[in-house]
Amino acid sequence: MNMHVIGLGYVGLPVAVAFSELGNVVVGIDKNKEKIDLLQKCESTIAEAKLKDLLIKNINTKRLSFSTSLESIGKADVVTIAVDTPTISGRGGSVDLSYINTVVHDIANYLDGYTVIVIKSTVLPGTCKKIENLIKQLNPKASFDLVSIPEFLREGMAIHDIFEPDRIIIGVESQRAKNVLEKLYSPFKDKTKIFFTSRASAEMIKYASNSFLAMKITFINEISNLCEKRGCNVYDVAYAMGLDTRIGEKFLNPGPGFGGNCLPKDILALANFGKSTGSRLRLVESTIVANESRKKELAAKILHLVEEYKNPKVAFLGLSFKAGVDDCRSSPSTDIITELLDKNIDVCVYDPMAIDNSKKIFKSRVTYAVDVYNAVKDADLIAFGTECEDFKFLDWAKIGTLVRNKIIFDLRNIINSQEAKKNGFVCHIIGNSNI
Repeated sequence: MNMHVIGLGYVGLPVAVAFSELGNVVVGIDKNKEKIDLLQKCESTIAEAKLKDLLIKNINTKRLSFSTSLESIGKADVVTIAVDTPTISGRGGSVDLSYINTVVHDIANYLDGYTVIVIKSTVLPGTCKKIENLIKQLNPKASFDLVSIPEFLREGMAIHDIFEPDRIIIGVESQRAKNVLEKLYSPFKDKTKIFFTSRASAEMIKYASNSFLAMKITFINEISNLCEKRGCNVYDVAYAMGLDTRIGEKFLNPGPGFGGNCLPKDILALANFGKSTGSRLRLVESTIVANESRKKELAAKILHLVEEYKNPKVAFLGLSFKAGVDDCRSSPSTDIITELLDKNIDVCVYDPMAIDNSKKIFKSRVTYAVDVYNAVKDADLIAFGTECEDFKFLDWAKIGTLVRNKIIFDLRNIINSQEAKKNGFVCHIIGNSNI
């Protein structure tokens, strides 16, 4: 099939690359010329496992190309819109559809012949109907169907998740569009459940799924706080809970809270949507409050651990919202660091992938280190905010000679604490009564 993907971010680019690998002729479109120039040179613009190899392969086979122009839209069987849908600042979670609306205005007059338009951007129930009506107003002669196919991709694992999906949700209102999509997704028919539903239900499934995951993370973090008070080990508690198949082990890892681009904005949008429709989602609302409190609580614990030192220095290791990505958007680490900076704490940061993105946030407020050992020099406390593999294999004897005081606060239970203790470090781990 001829497929066009508009918006080449953390969703659109993996989708474009993966579907070209499946044998489709794919054109990736983005208005950012610098991004397109890099992609045309086979340079990936996001950190994503296995992406670059497939990018190079499919550009070379000419199944994949990139452009800033929409002129070839008329040739497409399927047009996928994967632009961002952020929340509107100061509007309590209202979804900003300006990027989608801009794309729709841009493509409407290019539609030529029957086209299936896929909304892969995360949008609230009823949005696809509004977009459909807008296209009809802009081009009454257009022959198209609009469908919702929400994405469930994990950053850092997007390529894997496209090829090995838990499920594929397709919200569709016509048999003609369903036939096209059954053909497009035929490589997956024996690999996973392909569930056809209404567009509004598909839109809701995305928000409900992300909100439930956020609630699960928040629940184990609140249990972690209780474990610290009563001398329990939250990791044992979480493990035993996960053995119950009704609960499952995933997303029961205590930590500094959820972050990234998806969960925070989606849960906020759903809570706002519930209020606006007169069906408040009190569990969702409480999850938002608890997640924000979580980061402030952990920052307060760090401040308590260094309060006796004059002009304390904290080495903060791990800045992205999770390991294996360079994305610092709504990262718990950056929020905690901001709390420390507001209390005039000297902070030196390091992350193997996310330093460049963190500079956009902190600018000159922190010191940037080139590696772990550079970061910990003269530190009074070392905090670990992301579960980077590099942090599992540190030379604690060497670190012991570099720091000023031997205090560790591991927010992810990532380090070899026994080895650190052998070298004189006091290790504080969340979910344990040692804090």
